[in-house]
Amino acid sequence: MRITVQVKANARKNEVVPLGEGRYLVYVNAPPLEGRANEKVVEVLAGYFDKPKRSVVIIRGERGREKVVEVS
Repeated sequence: MRITVQVKANARKNEVVPLGEGRYLVYVNAPPLEGRANEKVVEVLAGYFDKPKRSVVIIRGERGREKVVEVS
């Protein structure tokens, strides 16, 4: 399944908020430097969907706040 994710980096906690129709708001406590926030997004989404991290892949938007993510 492909979902659209809006990321808020440097948050106080890691959290996933469903917005409806395949859209999610993801708060991560990692900074948006050197891919650390992306790694944390994958980790948080894997936990939310109860999947291994290798099942969550960022398809588009690695350098932006809005991303398209595939969860298999």
